[in-house]
Amino acid sequence: MHMKTLYVADLDGTLLDGRAEVSEYTAEALNRLIKSGVHFSVATARTSATAIHILKGIDLNIPLIFMNGVIIYDPPRKAIVKKEIIPREVAGGFIGAIHEAGQPGLMYALHGDEMRVYYESPVSGPLQKFMDERIVKYGKVFTRVDDFSAVTDDVIYFCFLDEHENIDKFYSLIGQVGGMRIAKSRNIYAEGQWFIEIFNDAASKRNATEFLRGYGNYEKVVGFGDDYPDISLFEACDECYAMENAIAELKDIATGVIGANTDDGLARWLEKNAR
Repeated sequence: MHMKTLYVADLDGTLLDGRAEVSEYTAEALNRLIKSGVHFSVATARTSATAIHILKGIDLNIPLIFMNGVIIYDPPRKAIVKKEIIPREVAGGFIGAIHEAGQPGLMYALHGDEMRVYYESPVSGPLQKFMDERIVKYGKVFTRVDDFSAVTDDVIYFCFLDEHENIDKFYSLIGQVGGMRIAKSRNIYAEGQWFIEIFNDAASKRNATEFLRGYGNYEKVVGFGDDYPDISLFEACDECYAMENAIAELKDIATGVIGANTDDGLARWLEKNAR
């Protein structure tokens, strides 16, 4: 008798192809597997707005992990199952540090269950391109404010994108912020650009995956990833597989290495092994 198993995959560089899309082959395979009873979820740094748009061709019926564990969202119910809010006083202190450093970024907040994304002017370079792409591809809305501190919604997440040199400088200036997790990762779609993401210290792919394990009473969890943030995902898994295109650090701790994201490596592995 097979153990009740949950399969959890990162999106960019893992499930998605080189164009940041789900290939026709992968979508067909996943829908067939899900219909047969396979439990499949994702754990991504992307927000619900962009991820749900990307995954719209897949009949997902298991809660999904967004923003590196900040939000767990249930597609059938169209509702947030779990969220990690940054305490107001902590967010206020960090906003002061942003202003002092002069690094443009985005602040994500919840108005009830509605996600809102704010920015302060001026915005240019990689971050402006990041925003423009999401406006065109996903119809995402970004709201300009004079000061993040004026926002009264529940703050959940900060995101910064810039050239590596600027991100390193900003990272050294902000140091460690009590009660908040700081994650630095490369932009796999643009050479030399890096992200900094900041959110509640309780949020991580590991904690969110462990929550899903209990939520669905899973006996086994199998994870898939390609980059630094997926180390946290792997820590919550009984088995973990790095993509052929993954960083060496992830391959070193993986149960095994499977085909590249550009070759439908994840879908092909699931077709052979998922039960």
